[in-house]
Amino acid sequence: MAIRRLDPVLVDRIAAGEVVERPASAVKELVENALDAGARRIDVAIEDGGRRLIRVTDDGAGMDADDLALAVDRHATSKIPDSDLSRIATLGFRGEALPSIGSVSGLDIVSRPPGAAQAHRIRVDQGRKHIVTPAAHPFGTRVEVRDLFSATPARLKFLKSPRAEAQAVADVVRRLAMANPHVRFALGGDNLSGFDWTGCTQDAEGLAARLAQAMGTEFRENSLRVDALREGVRLAGFAGLPTWHRANALQQYLFVNGRPVRDKLLHGAVRGAYMDYLPGDRHPSLALYLDLDPREVDVNVHPAKAEVRFRDPGLVRGLIVGALKETLAGAMHRSASSGVDGLGAIAARNAAQPFMRTGWRPAAPGNWDWRASPSAPKFGGLAEADGLAEGGGLADAGAQGFLHEPPSADARAHAMPIDPQTLDAPLGAARAQVHDNYIVAQTRDGMVIVDQHAAHERLVYEKLKRQRAENGVARQMLLIPIVVDLPAADIERLMENGEALAQSGLVIEPFGPGAVAVSEAPALIGKADLAAIVRDVADALADESPSAPLERRLDQVMATMACHGSVRSGRRLTVEEMNALLREMEATPGSGQCNHGRPTYVELKLADVERLFGRR
Repeated sequence: MAIRRLDPVLVDRIAAGEVVERPASAVKELVENALDAGARRIDVAIEDGGRRLIRVTDDGAGMDADDLALAVDRHATSKIPDSDLSRIATLGFRGEALPSIGSVSGLDIVSRPPGAAQAHRIRVDQGRKHIVTPAAHPFGTRVEVRDLFSATPARLKFLKSPRAEAQAVADVVRRLAMANPHVRFALGGDNLSGFDWTGCTQDAEGLAARLAQAMGTEFRENSLRVDALREGVRLAGFAGLPTWHRANALQQYLFVNGRPVRDKLLHGAVRGAYMDYLPGDRHPSLALYLDLDPREVDVNVHPAKAEVRFRDPGLVRGLIVGALKETLAGAMHRSASSGVDGLGAIAARNAAQPFMRTGWRPAAPGNWDWRASPSAPKFGGLAEADGLAEGGGLADAGAQGFLHEPPSADARAHAMPIDPQTLDAPLGAARAQVHDNYIVAQTRDGMVIVDQHAAHERLVYEKLKRQRAENGVARQMLLIPIVVDLPAADIERLMENGEALAQSGLVIEPFGPGAVAVSEAPALIGKADLAAIVRDVADALADESPSAPLERRLDQVMATMACHGSVRSGRRLTVEEMNALLREMEATPGSGQCNHGRPTYVELKLADVERLFGRR
């Protein structure tokens, strides 16, 4: 078959498939053009998920008649003034967006630069370019795309539902709005929830305000500011607290030089930074912004510019991991502030259905007799039955009648005088231990409930890591080695990681067929069940990939040992022990969540408690 040149319109339609995959791709290209034109307000409207209509209006620099005619020609652009592809400082630079969109749709552009007497219009109908004509329009540009992919039915057939395409458009506009908080963005159309976000200041407060618009006010309340600089690369943004995690990574927004990207290197660095704080199936929420010399990053890797390549990926990864770890450590004991919302939901549910769970109902008013109560004092004499002592309070014998069951709370802490200084501490002064596992502490303006096992587990883990980093984990030799029976596969894994286990304070040796002997153990874990620890460590090593870094395997081992070596649920603590635990939590990084990513405490302000009881 003879070789022939393709029709130019067909070439444009084939090329359009690389740039315009779906309506969201067209919206991305048009909004990026508006941003490169210096727009301070951008309005996006769609119909039928973007298939029938896409309209992008901005107040940017605009184009005169000559520029408008060139804008729809392939490889015509104003964004590389010096033809240097190694230093690209704009969002679009290929000169393909408008001609590609025009080759598969009806494209109509009206534009007017500042100071021009009138606007001009150009139309491109399925690749056929019309002449430029005068038009009426305020300063700026309006681009309308109608009947997208009508000239390429194959592409149209593979689009998703109008709702799915509209949501993809919303995600694109949201990401570009997050990258440019100083610009006002408005989005409207069917099959989506529109928004109109006012422009914010160009500082950390303005960025926080835009992220609250895009990710919700709860993210702003449960996030930490990130700001780090290394060798000319700056990382800024906000990272969610480890206890503010999600089931997927959809709330991870990453930007490089103002460009939204989905980069495996960056997402891997985020996972590595949060590895110590989250379960394997949970993901953090964050918005991070990398700024570096354009010559140090290649944005020309993918036609849609969704991926980038760094000249020094190790520097970028190290910066992200180090900055996030330092930020999370700086949060110390802070935990997510979601407890109040949960209690509010419970209170609302109980108010609506007050008797569903227990079946208890209050007695009818007016004829209640306390003597009929099952818990009334049982002793003779009317005066005694009245339960009154000479001082007017309940008599001792009467009070004992109410103690048929042991108390569910240890009130010894309440009996102790409060040190006023501890009330001003972040976690307050211990007042009681409830259900032998939860410490109730009082602060100056509220109360704190602490899960003693989860909290102490984190403290032990951080101590083990600190010892390993300094002089190695302190070990104690066992008077009698502990022999543990295990399957051959588990024994093989333990022996392969024997050196790593020794660095973590656990010395294990083979002990005949089907068993190992523990001769030394970390001093911090005390009288923990070493046999159970060895079995759990073997399971943890089975779950971990053999190619995983040594530090990651060591952390997994120590997290397992910390869980067994911490204060167990059901152990009664003295007031001194409870307060010591609170003070150590305040001084320990990451103590707001345990090794499994669960919160270690919940704080309730007095105002929140009063709202639960309708006092506010």
